[in-house]
Amino acid sequence: MEGKICRHGGPQPGMNILDLATGTGEPGISLAGIVGPEGRVTAVDLSAELLEIALQRARQRELSNFIARQADAEALPFPENSFDLATCRFGVMFFVDTNKALKEVRRVLRPEARACFLAWGPFEQPYWSSSMGVVVKHAGGPAIAAASESPFKFAAAGTLSTALRESGFVDVKEETRTVSWSWPGSVEEVWEYLQSVSVPFRPLLGRVPSDKWDEVNADVYAAMRKYCRGEAVDFGAVVVLASGKKP
Repeated sequence: MEGKICRHGGPQPGMNILDLATGTGEPGISLAGIVGPEGRVTAVDLSAELLEIALQRARQRELSNFIARQADAEALPFPENSFDLATCRFGVMFFVDTNKALKEVRRVLRPEARACFLAWGPFEQPYWSSSMGVVVKHAGGPAIAAASESPFKFAAAGTLSTALRESGFVDVKEETRTVSWSWPGSVEEVWEYLQSVSVPFRPLLGRVPSDKWDEVNADVYAAMRKYCRGEAVDFGAVVVLASGKKP
């Protein structure tokens, strides 16, 4: 999936790239390999813990041009016109003030530079329906308590491109794609990981009675096994890819 956003942004050797909400380092690490030693990737995230993991992964690949910095997308600590490209994979949905954050991204880009964002498509797709969709059947109520905190904030066609235009980007492009997305490992490992990182779903998970968890887990495993291919779980993913240029 990193390849989609990387190719969409058109990274070139020597570029100075900003990767927002980098988490454990992607697509920033992949981009650092593309821009080469003459280029640089500055990866930002709110979580110092995740940034340390990203740095460890970059060191394992001997990427000295990957820099991690703790920062809020709504108040980026960089001068105007600093970057040739900005990327953000599965982070734009969680900006508290989307317009403010996008304007900050535009500010730190150089003129004609592009910002590329990858967001989740609808909830009704294999990865989510086989996991949180199963939990909803047991716990009842909504999957996400607040729409503003939803990973699916930009699932509807045109919503992300509208946000980009409203924040001053031009030459805005948007498309919805179904992409290959395969998890190495077992369904048990996938489900454990998903529960640990899916903060917006914690109220849903908290509604499951303690004596029902064995049943919930068994149903999730059964739903996920439909997508097992060898030693991996191949969900595929419906995503929204949108980008815009700084004038």
